[in-house]
Amino acid sequence: MAVAVREKITLECTECKRRNYMTEKNKRNNTERLEIVKYCKHCKKRTTHKETK
Repeated sequence: MAVAVREKITLECTECKRRNYMTEKNKRNNTERLEIVKYCKHCKKRTTHKETK
């Protein structure tokens, strides 16, 4: 059996602290936490979303 390389992560808005998005990342290539600018429907603007554990 092959080992799963991709892991599921949750992205949290840095302004309102709500967890809005689920995504996957390759844990072998990206060992640090992910930061993406995405639209937050609660803030109604584009904000930075960080990976949570």
